[in-house]
Amino acid sequence: QVHVEESGGGSVEPGGSLRLSCKATNSGDCRVNMSWFRQTTGMERKFVAGFDGSGGTVYTDPVKGRFSISQDNGKKTVSLQMTTLKPEDSAVYYCKAVAVGCASRGTTWGQGTQVTVSS
Repeated sequence: QVHVEESGGGSVEPGGSLRLSCKATNSGDCRVNMSWFRQTTGMERKFVAGFDGSGGTVYTDPVKGRFSISQDNGKKTVSLQMTTLKPEDSAVYYCKAVAVGCASRGTTWGQGTQVTVSS
């Protein structure tokens, strides 16, 4: 089964920046589609950033112009550069990996990493 390892996150003041990284391991010859979600206490997990079928980037409206997602398909990693952070960006951020085209196909979530934006 594919494993997902997240890193980054932490606490920052409003207007600051953070970078999250995610790596899919044990994926063999799977193609892995990776994206970022976030969740606050008592709320559903929501999409933040990912890629469309053509490899173009997709963002939820509240983060457009501030967040940037990038990927290295060869290394099966994805990063989320977050700038001009706002208190409402505070959440647990999750990496989602969807493995396709292989025997281990399926969806795997990371353990989550906390992002706190506060003065």
